[in-house]
Amino acid sequence: MVLIIGFALPMKAEDDRGWSFAGSFNGSTNSDGAVMKGVPTVGYTFNNHFQTYTGLPFYFVNLPSATTTTTPAPGGFMNGIGNAFAGFRFGLNNDSLDYSSTLELTAPTGDKTRGFSTGRVTADWTNRFSHRMDSFEPFGSFGIANTISDTAFFVRPFSSLGLVGHFEGGATYDISQHMSVGGSAYAIRAAGDQTIISKVVKRQSTSSSGTGNGNANRIFETNTETVVPAEIANDHGVSSWVGVSPRPDMDFHVGYSRSMHYDFNTLFFGVGFRFGK
Repeated sequence: MVLIIGFALPMKAEDDRGWSFAGSFNGSTNSDGAVMKGVPTVGYTFNNHFQTYTGLPFYFVNLPSATTTTTPAPGGFMNGIGNAFAGFRFGLNNDSLDYSSTLELTAPTGDKTRGFSTGRVTADWTNRFSHRMDSFEPFGSFGIANTISDTAFFVRPFSSLGLVGHFEGGATYDISQHMSVGGSAYAIRAAGDQTIISKVVKRQSTSSSGTGNGNANRIFETNTETVVPAEIANDHGVSSWVGVSPRPDMDFHVGYSRSMHYDFNTLFFGVGFRFGK
């Protein structure tokens, strides 16, 4: 749906000054199954410094046959809409440093019983710094939120509600005009109790408690909804990826993420496009 709409509206996006249309389809696959997300987004550029955007994600979850728990039988698909979102971005670019600040708000339009929403309004304020040196671009970001958000690459196997700080640092390198590689390290630090709602366990009751079996940190593998202390939601790890951009308004990427805290390996992939300002 995202690709069809995106290719059908390029002329409209170009004719309406300031407007843009973007779409992405990202997926993450690991031992818990595959979680994929399509996101159509409409944006408006006011000037070189300020932009706003809004969109609605669609989730597609393929559960492995080994998933524990549940009625109906384990395995299968869970699909549905996520939380509608609106964002506001401010940016400053100069020769020494590029800076952007983004505030993103979500409304609880997603299905909480499938893990696509926390059932509450969420907010994420992220600040990003980068500096281009020929083909090499180091970057860093930090932010505060009341949810652990998906990253630009990684679609998480759970939703969360609770105060967190998030940090990332890394770099990209352009191998050629159309190909780049990148890597980063990230950390998430939670404060206070956190509610974890699984996307990869089918719900059989409104809530459950405890830390599950096996890896005590990966409670999203055995519990549909759990309130946990901050140390369970804390996370840190590394990611690496390869990106291909056949044209400036289209990109593809594939990569690998390793969570040290969850002892978790994830392969991710995605495609994105953009028309307009």
